[in-house]
Amino acid sequence: MAEVSNEAVSNVIPGSGKQLLRYGLYAVVGFLVMLFALGQVAKCTGTRSSSIGAVDAATGTITLNLTQEPPQLDSTKATDQVSGMILGHVMEGLLRYDANDNLVAGVAETWSLTETDATFTLKQGLQWSNGAPITAHDFVFSWRKAVDPMTASQYAFILYFIENAREITSGEKPVESLGVTAVDDYTLQVRLIEPTPFFLSLTAFPTYFPINQAFYESTEGKYGANAEDLVYNGPFTIAQWVHNANVRLEKNQYYWNKDAVHLNVIDYAYILSDANAIINLFESGDIAQAGLNVELVDRALRNRWDIRQHVDGSVFFIEVNHREERLTSNYNLRKALQYVNDPSELVNKVIKLPGNLPGASIFPVWLQGVDGKFREEFPPTPLVTNHDKAREHYAMALEELGLDQITLVMLSGDNPSANKQSEYYQNKYAKVLGLELKLDRQIFKQRLQKMTDGDFDLVLAGWGPDYNDALTFGDLFTSWNENNRGRFNNPEVDRQVDIAKNSSDPQTRMEAFAKVQELLNEDVAILNNYERGSLYVLHPQVKGVARRSVGPDPDFAFAYIEDEGT
Repeated sequence: MAEVSNEAVSNVIPGSGKQLLRYGLYAVVGFLVMLFALGQVAKCTGTRSSSIGAVDAATGTITLNLTQEPPQLDSTKATDQVSGMILGHVMEGLLRYDANDNLVAGVAETWSLTETDATFTLKQGLQWSNGAPITAHDFVFSWRKAVDPMTASQYAFILYFIENAREITSGEKPVESLGVTAVDDYTLQVRLIEPTPFFLSLTAFPTYFPINQAFYESTEGKYGANAEDLVYNGPFTIAQWVHNANVRLEKNQYYWNKDAVHLNVIDYAYILSDANAIINLFESGDIAQAGLNVELVDRALRNRWDIRQHVDGSVFFIEVNHREERLTSNYNLRKALQYVNDPSELVNKVIKLPGNLPGASIFPVWLQGVDGKFREEFPPTPLVTNHDKAREHYAMALEELGLDQITLVMLSGDNPSANKQSEYYQNKYAKVLGLELKLDRQIFKQRLQKMTDGDFDLVLAGWGPDYNDALTFGDLFTSWNENNRGRFNNPEVDRQVDIAKNSSDPQTRMEAFAKVQELLNEDVAILNNYERGSLYVLHPQVKGVARRSVGPDPDFAFAYIEDEGT
């Protein structure tokens, strides 16, 4: 999903390294290639990873680590990337992504898309993991649940391309008026409110996954809370879920394409976020994959592990609370913080992991524009660090607010990377402005809840793409988007997003997004931090793992274990 953890060395990180490297990250290629080459040299020496026990070819089992407890496995409510990754292994939509990021058949056998509607013909004979048939009615039920005001889904907006979805969410129309119809058990028809050329990619997103109505109702409000409160239609099922301890996936014998699924078990035997603890598990042979922070790169080289590179599609930023009762609703205070902000310093002196880019926009560098990349065609306003101007605006803010001192609360994750970043800002704001920044560190699930409740002044946040179009970032700070946790509200941003949504002309759409980019900067909607990159190590016998920016990542659904002698 789009809401991502600000853990820079996460073992669960979205993105597509080869894609983003093609988009101009030449500044880091040399370093990464050097590390990769050293890893290859190590392989050639015959030295291999000590994590032999992390894979068991005899039973088809790989053991991994999750950096966070999945907060929510009800696909109509889930908002975070960890839950989305798990759901991507145990559920399947009409379409799915293959290893090359191409959309391929999932539950649907065939499909068609026009400017006004989409029609899907489902495969016949498919079954849920409890043996119930999978039909078009399962999609109608799920999509209606997602837009039902009673569900309060923060991802209802991703169905707003469908007729009446927005009006249903706001309570203006009944749920039954949603523009999706099960023509029969195996034909699904969708009515669109505007041309949506990327609609097919939306059907691979978790909010569009089906839900079996009879099973849902049998859980009496607990759907998705535990392994036994879910029924599955994807490559795997959740055989065990011990909260805050482990999640065990087992091959789904009812899955239509089970012959292409080579693993029998994906055992997330640990839920840990500490980078040193995770790498210790890798070195001791307990897990098959681990992320590397800058301090661990030398250790990986000494052990002659194959270091891999990955740059995901996510952007990270400080989200500002714009609610009227918050001090951060003051423009001059936000402007002071903006002039203090120095993404290059954050990336190069604090995070220090090769592959990260200094933040400059809500739109990452890899997004397509009209003829080339969006950021090349519509460069953002350069971010200028200016401490003198920062102090000028801070003095104006103090006067306007009638205060002698300002104290703000920064909400963040509770992991080494987030701790390092929040402490950096705490010291920076105190040194430059004399502003006191209190730190509120929370585990991932609690951070998301506090963001939803608006219980913060500033929050370290991140956003990954839901689909391959600039709109997945462009509409994030519209007034109607529930993932706009700071409640930023600019009618002109809303208007420009509507222009982009209602047009099929690339030039018109990209000009609208360029205006959104400009307005977010002028109003200091957020403070840009970085676009995330990573290094990681993977057990040499594990093959076929898909890494991507759109869709579940890392994706082990069709991975396999190579024999040691191969």
